[in-house]
Amino acid sequence: MGLLASLLSGFASGETMAVVRRARTAAIVYALAALAAFCGLGFLVGAAYIWTSARYGSLAAAVGFGVGFLVIAGLIVLIHRLVSGAQVRREARRRKADMKAIGITAALAVLPTLLKGKGGLGIILGPAVALAAYAIYRENVKSDADRPDAGEG
Repeated sequence: MGLLASLLSGFASGETMAVVRRARTAAIVYALAALAAFCGLGFLVGAAYIWTSARYGSLAAAVGFGVGFLVIAGLIVLIHRLVSGAQVRREARRRKADMKAIGITAALAVLPTLLKGKGGLGIILGPAVALAAYAIYRENVKSDADRPDAGEG
């Protein structure tokens, strides 16, 4: 309730509107600065093209700039794929750890209730033994691809 009251009082006092106004002004200023920077980069590329065409000829300059920009585009895509692949793997590991923690927490929360019930310890030990047996089975059974003698015979 305290958070809601704080938000309402901030809205009523006009503080929230001032923050929104400052954020909007900053966004407009940064957008204009980015537009000016892109225009500046465009003119620098144009100047480099003019200089290159005067030195090496129009066709060579156009081919050189075209190849250069294609190489830059390829590098950007390659770097993005490498970074996003690593990020997906990192998120999968984090998600797996989170799910494990949630499972352990849920099991520990339910444990006292299960121990008090009619089945008691048997309700807990039965599935635990089954899971342990399955884990041992999976660890000891190798697929045909893992065995060196699988292709022979």
